[in-house]
Amino acid sequence: MALFYKKVQRGNPSKPEAPKLWYPLLKSIGLVRDRQVAKLLAEETTLNPKEAEMALYQLLKVVMRLLLDGHTVQLGELGTFCVVIEGEGSVKEEEVNATKIKKTKIRFIASEETRNELKHASFKDAATMQ
Repeated sequence: MALFYKKVQRGNPSKPEAPKLWYPLLKSIGLVRDRQVAKLLAEETTLNPKEAEMALYQLLKVVMRLLLDGHTVQLGELGTFCVVIEGEGSVKEEEVNATKIKKTKIRFIASEETRNELKHASFKDAATMQ
């Protein structure tokens, strides 16, 4: 197993006169949809593919409900999900209300175990992909 990267040249927007530098950028080898995840899950458990698909769907529903109810959700050694917001600042505390919230996002924080696994990742140049 390996992660693929491509080489990308980028300039520094705050220093347009500076030379452009080359950076490695991670390249996905493809999208795996929920049905395929369920099929792979079924191969690792006693669930049949349809049961695994339903369990995955229900997990997503439960996690979203918990997040929208204000909970932080930890999924074992995978990591933790929480909702974060970006808002507009106000001079006075009384001016702060829900209309000042401009964006909501779901943040994923990988567990220590997951981060340790990533330390073992190997990388290959995407130009070598067949």
